[in-house]
Amino acid sequence: MMNIRSTFKSGAITAILCAGSVSIGLAQAREDSTPAQLDLTLNMVSPTDTGTCRLTFVILNGLGSDIEKLVSEAVLFDAAGRVTRMTLFDFGALPKGRPRVRQFDLAGLTCDTLRMVLINGIDTCEGAGITPMTCLDGLHLSTETEVEVTG
Repeated sequence: MMNIRSTFKSGAITAILCAGSVSIGLAQAREDSTPAQLDLTLNMVSPTDTGTCRLTFVILNGLGSDIEKLVSEAVLFDAAGRVTRMTLFDFGALPKGRPRVRQFDLAGLTCDTLRMVLINGIDTCEGAGITPMTCLDGLHLSTETEVEVTG
């Protein structure tokens, strides 16, 4: 009877360890299959003391390599859906896996008239193994404001 219990306990422990190994393997496979993303979030829209509108973005480079320089073309729309401005946002260098905050002051634009930011394209995206198409394909846009962000 002692041998059967010992064998049962040993088998149960082995089964638990194997299940744990499978779970770890599945979690690693999920991590490996996570698509490479460049997360760009409009975090805040605020007027400045000089009467301009400041856009604050949070960017997380999940593309797997440092970005040496990122420049996007942006189109700004008013409440009536009319284009008010086309501009370039230079996000600069973005290390992989580390969030960065970038701010842009838009002279001649008041925040209450801004309704949408369209990321029209990626003008420059440079880094080891990274092209503008890599950045565009991995681009994930979101907003934490009332201003829509699309691309």
